[in-house]
Amino acid sequence: MRPSSLGTHLVVSKVVNMQNSTLYARVLTSILVLVSLNSPASVLARENPPVQQMTQQRELDRTIIRVVAKIMRDQHLSKHRLDDEISHRAFDQFLRALDPLKLYFLQNDIVELRRSRDAIDDFAINGNMDFAISTFKMFLNRVDQRVAMAHELIDMDHDFSIDEQIPIEPDVIQYPGNDGEARDRMRKQIKYMLLGLESDKIRAEKRKADGKEQSTASRVLTPDANEDPREVLHRRYRTVLKRWHQMDADELLEIYVSALTTSFDPHTSYMSPDTLENFRIVMSLNLDGIGAQLTSEDGYTKITSIVPGGAADKDGRLHVGDRITSVGEGNDGGMQDVVDMKLDDVVQKIRGTAGTLVRLGVIPVGGGESQIIDIVRAKISLDDSAARGQVVENGKKADGSPFRVGYIDLPSFYLDMEAARGQSDDFRSTTRDVRNILADFRQAGIDAVVLDLSRNGGGSLTEAINLTGLFIDYGPVVQVKDPSGQVTVYDDEETGVAWNGPLVVMTSKESASASEILAGAIQDYHRGVIVGDPTTHGKGTVQSLVDLGQVMFGGAGDMGALKITIQQFYLPGGKSTQRQGVMSDIVLPAITASFDNSEADLDYALPNDQVAAARFKKYKMVDASLLDNLRTQSSQRVRTSDGFDRLLKRIELFRTQKEEDYVSLKRDEFLRRRQEMDAQQEEEEQILESQLPKKEVFKLDYYSQEILNITRDYAEAVKNQDLAQAS
Repeated sequence: MRPSSLGTHLVVSKVVNMQNSTLYARVLTSILVLVSLNSPASVLARENPPVQQMTQQRELDRTIIRVVAKIMRDQHLSKHRLDDEISHRAFDQFLRALDPLKLYFLQNDIVELRRSRDAIDDFAINGNMDFAISTFKMFLNRVDQRVAMAHELIDMDHDFSIDEQIPIEPDVIQYPGNDGEARDRMRKQIKYMLLGLESDKIRAEKRKADGKEQSTASRVLTPDANEDPREVLHRRYRTVLKRWHQMDADELLEIYVSALTTSFDPHTSYMSPDTLENFRIVMSLNLDGIGAQLTSEDGYTKITSIVPGGAADKDGRLHVGDRITSVGEGNDGGMQDVVDMKLDDVVQKIRGTAGTLVRLGVIPVGGGESQIIDIVRAKISLDDSAARGQVVENGKKADGSPFRVGYIDLPSFYLDMEAARGQSDDFRSTTRDVRNILADFRQAGIDAVVLDLSRNGGGSLTEAINLTGLFIDYGPVVQVKDPSGQVTVYDDEETGVAWNGPLVVMTSKESASASEILAGAIQDYHRGVIVGDPTTHGKGTVQSLVDLGQVMFGGAGDMGALKITIQQFYLPGGKSTQRQGVMSDIVLPAITASFDNSEADLDYALPNDQVAAARFKKYKMVDASLLDNLRTQSSQRVRTSDGFDRLLKRIELFRTQKEEDYVSLKRDEFLRRRQEMDAQQEEEEQILESQLPKKEVFKLDYYSQEILNITRDYAEAVKNQDLAQAS
């Protein structure tokens, strides 16, 4: 069965099925369903004033909230009631969205607000957002007080010889009990930022002395040499104040309604009209820019995905989880601080005409000092996301001939839907491209195939199924469960394979959704070996985009949209990839494995469960004994590798820093800690610089060499044990 109608029975509106809600730009195929509703032709006028000027709730917001509440109750996969549990979660989510570091609200503010903690569900059913408006106005008053306090504290003398600490782990931070505690918290915050700027300046001077100030891979983000760090902070807090006072009614509605929807699961959210328009631009890939999906978190603009083939992906220096702190235009333009700036405004600054240069101040997700990364904007095309192949040799076989590996880099599962719908004979798709690559590999006499999904965040489910079919004869690839509990099995129905030899699938914590379906199916069938991080991302749910204008007015009006979780994936053997992902058969060290960016790390992620196994024929190309031998051989090589030894030290340092709840504000200790991080980062930058000009498909380093070694061990084991016959 083909998933041609996957999910279309669930929502009577315009629906876009998505295999990975956090990686919008990688969804290169959509299933569109349009059902006209009998509804009023007229649309309520939409005004969007700043929240501080609002005297009452907009009538249209009342309608939007009611409709969202009804859809959540009727169609969300969890079937969770809109009850006090959801109300408590939504209350916490809303406050966290406003004040994640608990710098602004006081404890008595929270006590007052908690009187409404049980009522958020009732407010939603009635379409009432007075609580959100009054809470935000209380918050804005506290922002005015704290920012005034910050400006005063910036100009004070600070003693950096005192051994005091500041909490950096949100879970250990408490709201200040009174204005005195709030002032002390702000004082420590100012000291922390001043020390950070001092550390940046020291590092910049050191790099300049070493002749590294024009480093291609990264340049340290520091204030101008003639600019007082205190003025940098004054400017930053002026931006904070301006940002919050610019909050408009649409933004508050989005924050408030999303606090409710993300209390069901982290991928269900409300999009305001502006956010929806940005989403559609990204979905169409009709955009000049850097090719990255952004979100706002804790006042920072955070990268949530890198578009395969986009400018950022080709550059290679930006990573998921990096935070953008400033943006500059061209080679000579100044850098504008974007901390606490509206996300839409940041996006507009980063977007631009293809061929122009944008500079980004970035705090790396892996730790270390801030950097300036310059990227030339570019258009995104399907070719940039396409599969690429290369034959790589790894030593000699017993007969003296070279051992050849066919390596396939697959950044997404793509399909040219327009050409496919037009019944074109040569439409572009993942399966077609990989089939052609495999044909070339067979002519080259390869001994094994490596399929690299380590940076593949998903895409077309149809292509994930069809591509799996190139390696299995036929049978179930994925099972899908809807809110009613009905399970549908989707098969590879085409008999025959394009490659029946040894197969290694590379994965990482960034491999998500459709990637997990393919890797999980290969594992369930015992068809190949999975190598990489301990487990993949763990996103096993499907989202649909419900256009609220369609629901409420039959197409008229611009009301935003609800992205809602409607289905869950299961592997042929019945296990779900949700939260757990696909576990690697052979684990290699990687710093990405330590990042808290998987599905299981998200608040209220849906639980993992199982369905009955589908019927399918397993291969005999992998067994427990074979995997034990491969692990032993790989472990021995990793232990003696200088490259892995350096990586393991970096991982240990990162883990140590990640476990810290507090940071010392004593100058010597603070700078020592920063220098420790920098020492490891310098080496990584040198490696990165040596790789930047190279755009070959396969990049040989200690990690990829171990992949080749595992592949050779596996191929020889299959040959020697004659395990390649299907049962």
